[in-house]
Amino acid sequence: MSELVARTGRLQQRYEGGCRLVAGCIPYRFRGYSEDGNANSAKAVEVLMINSSSGPGLLFPKGGWENDETAEEAAVREAIEEAGVRGDLMDVIGYYQFKSKTHQDDSCPEGLCKAAMYALFVKEELESWPEQSTRTRRWLTIPEAVQSCRHKWMEDALKDFSIWLAEKM
Repeated sequence: MSELVARTGRLQQRYEGGCRLVAGCIPYRFRGYSEDGNANSAKAVEVLMINSSSGPGLLFPKGGWENDETAEEAAVREAIEEAGVRGDLMDVIGYYQFKSKTHQDDSCPEGLCKAAMYALFVKEELESWPEQSTRTRRWLTIPEAVQSCRHKWMEDALKDFSIWLAEKM
């Protein structure tokens, strides 16, 4: 069992202009290292996705940005809570608006959300994490991930991540 505990509830959620603010990340790693640890020219990028707790398709870790943390801290926290990974938070990939059918509340009755999505270079996969009983994680190539995205906005974030990655490499 994990000693880490996931945050719950909406009392500390941030809202701006009628939107619930969300932070998340696209966890990634490089596959294709030689036995001596040197990257070879055929290394491939894989991204980590998790199952949705409310239906089919895969997601990137994300959740409410709370008023006692920065967006970056929220993205790192969500990666640990939902996917059980730690690493280096890189650049913001972009900001994405979407409508959540499952997270409507008094502060946001229409369920409008704005997500800040970051790249997270994964350095550690935890053996236990807060949501491991309801989440499974899966490493995918970028083309596989595009096909597996549950939401169009996450597919857009993945395309922006690919552009960011190409510029960094």
